[in-house]
Amino acid sequence: MKRYFLLILMAVVSFPVFGQNKPANQIFWESLAGHCGKSYQGVVTTPIADNDPFAGKKLVMHVVDCGEGFIHIPFFVGDDKSRTWVLTMQDGLIKLKHDHRHEDGSPDKVTQYGGIASNTGLAGIQFFPADQETADLIPASATNVWWISLDETSFTYNLRRMGTDRFFSVKFDLTKVVESPGPAWGWEK
Repeated sequence: MKRYFLLILMAVVSFPVFGQNKPANQIFWESLAGHCGKSYQGVVTTPIADNDPFAGKKLVMHVVDCGEGFIHIPFFVGDDKSRTWVLTMQDGLIKLKHDHRHEDGSPDKVTQYGGIASNTGLAGIQFFPADQETADLIPASATNVWWISLDETSFTYNLRRMGTDRFFSVKFDLTKVVESPGPAWGWEK
């Protein structure tokens, strides 16, 4: 009888421990979704030329729309509101796509490139190697790897084109909410 009681007690005590273990990407996802409705200003942290489209521009990300399995983050570069990072949960993994729009909201001819995480990653970082759709759309981007780092104070978007010197990184300060510059082109919110 003692043996059965001990087995039942161990099962009851250990059950909550197993129930609390979440995949790292779920923790990342929930942390990012906690910023829904907020905007943050960022800076490019990699060297850029004076004539680069990002040079001297105010950079703002707006976690505008969070729903069941998706998070939309328009990325404004000065008055250019053509870029949106679209994160979706697909088969237990996070997918990153880049949605580019014209001012009237119609899709750009180079849009929907990105990739899906190859594993659950870590709670503070997710990697997205270029998928086949990206390789077909932009052959030079077949070796792209994007990653997003997220902690209590910052969100960092990164791009590295493997086998080249191409590296881009922009870091947003999550400690200071800024006013949204308005809706992104093609998005109602």
